[in-house]
Amino acid sequence: MAAARLGRILPGSSILFLCDMQEKFRRSIVYFPEIVSVAARMLRVAQLLEVPTVLTEQYPQGLGPTVPELGAKGLQALSKTCFSMVPAVRQELDSRPQLQSVLLCGIEAQACILHTALDLLDRGLQVHVVVDACSSRSQVDRLVALARMRQSGAFLSTSEGLILQLVSDAAHPQFKKIQDIIKEPAPDSGLLGLFQGQNPLDSRG
Repeated sequence: MAAARLGRILPGSSILFLCDMQEKFRRSIVYFPEIVSVAARMLRVAQLLEVPTVLTEQYPQGLGPTVPELGAKGLQALSKTCFSMVPAVRQELDSRPQLQSVLLCGIEAQACILHTALDLLDRGLQVHVVVDACSSRSQVDRLVALARMRQSGAFLSTSEGLILQLVSDAAHPQFKKIQDIIKEPAPDSGLLGLFQGQNPLDSRG
C-alpha cells in the first residue's frame, strides 16, 4: 500500500502506453517532434528493461499511421475510435494480474490521455503521466489536462524521472545503455512556459 501511495514503479509490474502519435497530428500538436522524441526514449528504455508496451492509433483511416520516428515498427498498433485507450487494450490489461503502474505518453492531453488516465485510475491502477511526452493542439488545454489528471490521482513525472525509477540502481546490467539514452537532456517541450508563475501540480481547490 505504501508503494501505491508513493507512486513507486518497478519494471515487472509496469506497462508503457503510447497513445495516437500519428501523421495527421504532426502539424497541429504543439511540440509534436519533441514529445515523440521523448516517447521514443521511453520506448527504448522499456525494451531494454522488458517492460511491455501497447500502441494505439485513433481512427487510422483518417488520421494516418503512427509516425516512424517513434521507433514503434515492431509493435502492432491497436485501432480505436473511443477516446480512452482502455477498451482497445482491455485484453492486455486483463492478462497481466501483476500490473500496478501504467506509464502514459501521447496525445491529446485533454482528450485521449485524460480519458485513458481516468479509466485506468477507475480500474485501481497507478497512472504515471510522462509530461514531456504528452501534448495538445493548445497549451492551455495541455496545462489544464495535466492539472485535472493530478487532481484525480495521477502522478505527473518527467521521462528521465520515470526512467531512473525503473532502472533504480547504477549497478543494473542495462544501466550503461540507459545512461547513453538519457545523457542528452530531453528536448524542450514548452513545459517551463506553461508552469511559469503558477503551480499546476497543486491539487487543492
